[in-house]
Amino acid sequence: STSRTSRQDKNSRVTMAAAANDSTADEKAPGTIGVGRYEEMEQDGASSTAKSRLSGLLWHGGSAYDAWFSCASNQVAQVLLTLPYSFSQLGMLSGILFQLFYGLMGSWTAYLISILYVEYRTRKEREKADFRNHVIQWFEVLDGLLGRHWRNVGLAFNCTFLLFGSVIQLIACASNIYYINDRLDKRTWTYIFGACCATTVFIPSFHNYRIWSFLGLVMTTYTAWYLAVASLLHGQVDGVKHSGPTKMVLYFTGATNILYTFGGHAVTVEVMHAMWRPQKFKAIYLMATAYVLTLTLPSAASVYWAFGDELLTHSNALSLLPRTPFRDAAVVLMLVHQFITFGFACTPLYFVWEKLIGLHDCRSLCKRAAARLPVVVPIWFLAIVFPFFGPINSAVGSLLVSFTVYIIPALAHMITYRSAHARESAVEQPPRFVGRWTGTYVINAFVVVWVLVVGFGFGGWASITNFVRQIDTFGLFTKCYQCPTPPIPDASWPFPGGLHNLTLLPPAPAPSPAHFFRHHRHHSRGL
Repeated sequence: STSRTSRQDKNSRVTMAAAANDSTADEKAPGTIGVGRYEEMEQDGASSTAKSRLSGLLWHGGSAYDAWFSCASNQVAQVLLTLPYSFSQLGMLSGILFQLFYGLMGSWTAYLISILYVEYRTRKEREKADFRNHVIQWFEVLDGLLGRHWRNVGLAFNCTFLLFGSVIQLIACASNIYYINDRLDKRTWTYIFGACCATTVFIPSFHNYRIWSFLGLVMTTYTAWYLAVASLLHGQVDGVKHSGPTKMVLYFTGATNILYTFGGHAVTVEVMHAMWRPQKFKAIYLMATAYVLTLTLPSAASVYWAFGDELLTHSNALSLLPRTPFRDAAVVLMLVHQFITFGFACTPLYFVWEKLIGLHDCRSLCKRAAARLPVVVPIWFLAIVFPFFGPINSAVGSLLVSFTVYIIPALAHMITYRSAHARESAVEQPPRFVGRWTGTYVINAFVVVWVLVVGFGFGGWASITNFVRQIDTFGLFTKCYQCPTPPIPDASWPFPGGLHNLTLLPPAPAPSPAHFFRHHRHHSRGL
């Protein structure tokens, strides 16, 4: 009873402090309120023991730096290993330009999502909504601002994208570990890593990814610069060719893979909700994209320069580099990072499932973890069915990412602020350097048309064509996708010199009938 009373007192102090902060913010800046202060106030009331300080250092993250690490580490992930493959399809110039272009476009739509989140949360907090035990998600933002039809569309695209994003992480794990230990085929490694990644059910929310996000970015940074330096030291292979682009199918397949690369902000709302001050998120994704470009451009360009058209049949860049301790270290680090990214992609799915079965506000971590396990099963199954590392990125990018993080946010922003009253009472006004509301509408319209025509239209046609070609070539449930062909046994074994050096003795002459009868009489006398 004493602990219950203390918790009630603590909750009342949190609510009062949040209300006081909100009123102070209203006095200082009319039209804005202090969104997302609950977690911050809980931290102020926590005990300052060594254990709590260590937990806060490694576990409880909600600062702008935590959000930056989360965005940067989640944005690049395993796509880092497929970008050289995209360069071989696009050519060097187009590969660089598409990275810069889609990096800016992704940052813009992430900004739109953050604006819509703040708008939604501001309205709900004015209605005295309490989000201490509830994680806001993108489909709820759409529901609150635009209605249930938008909610259903956003939920369908977001969940499907995150589902296949998790599938891609499992495929990448199996593809990478094979280059260290090929005694097991890639399908068997998928079984193993599916079980390992299922342990992410024990991570409650994005609020608890502080140390993992930091380590993930360190690992990706090492791998990116290893690819660049190792390729430059290796030099160009004999007879290297850089013939891309050669076919429209390959060109748009590579373009949609880059679209997928900078479309990792499907978890923007969840990352913002984990922040103590979500208003600071506006420029975070842009800064994360700028850092990611310092990793993706040098690594992809260097690997493509060294190996050229060989990458067309090697979607994983690590497969072309010689095995060294540095490459093995890159593989291991990427494996750990893919485990982290699997958790990033799966955690929003866990939230949706918890809300569906009514366990989202459950305090028991073990109950929530057990309830989350059914989410991992279809991911595991799909990774075994479609193990096409590289082509699946393009298919997901064109069919799912194009709508989830580009078209839907841009359209939602335009419709939410279509009236003059909505624009005047908006919590966040568009910046002056983009042209205020007029410039914002022009940019949003351009994003919708470009992604719909180039990303979904041409990209969807190209990626599906390439994906079907992989199925025809390798088949579903393939045991080892793009594995080296095993050596043909030496036909000369067990004769060291080969069969052509084997001296055959002439056959012995058949015995004559007279010899047969003489031998028979001799044998009879012996009896």
